[in-house]
Amino acid sequence: MKERFRVSLTRFEWVLWGLSICVVAGTAIAFRASDWVSVLASLIGVTALIFVAKGHALGQVLTIVFAVFYGIISWAFRYYGEAITYLGMTAPMAVVALVTWLRNPYRDSAEVAVRRLNGKHWAVLCLCAAAVTAAFWFILRAIGNAALMVSTLSITTSFVASWLTAVRSPYYALAYALNDLVLIVLWVIAALADISSVPMVACFGMFFANDLYGFINWRRMERRQQEPADGVSDC
Repeated sequence: MKERFRVSLTRFEWVLWGLSICVVAGTAIAFRASDWVSVLASLIGVTALIFVAKGHALGQVLTIVFAVFYGIISWAFRYYGEAITYLGMTAPMAVVALVTWLRNPYRDSAEVAVRRLNGKHWAVLCLCAAAVTAAFWFILRAIGNAALMVSTLSITTSFVASWLTAVRSPYYALAYALNDLVLIVLWVIAALADISSVPMVACFGMFFANDLYGFINWRRMERRQQEPADGVSDC
């Protein structure tokens, strides 16, 4: 049972995590950030991604905490789409992912069993993503969301990434990497008006690096778990 909760980082993962922490904290200090809630959220976020990249359930716990913090921050900047997405979708989906990951360990270890999706799964995802995009376009336009186009695209990529995370697909990381690029644009726009938003740009820059590593590591996990007689559950 202890193996279900044990996790160890490789040397590269320690370096990546340390670099992420230094970039986020260093940028906050350099730009004299006064909103330390944003800085704390960023530190929690980059830490969560290391554990998610390992397929460890602790990553989902930290994702829930980050989603709450980030939703509050986004609301303050009138990025209502981000607030709604993270509080109403990302956080609940992280709860679902947490339950799913705990129910589907690889060989009773701390690592989640990777799942390969079929054509039906991808078709359902595309239909749901299209419906979410259309619905939120009208909702965000009605409430006067700042940066409407970028915010709508952020919702789409966040939905796809959250869904893929919950179903244990390696492609969650690519979806989140795309979402990171969208959010970099979103916070660059905010930084042009308020330089204190620069640390959030740095935060999502490091998120992008972590998510790219997450995809690489999950594909490595997938190949290893598909070895003969692995006994992996796919429920």
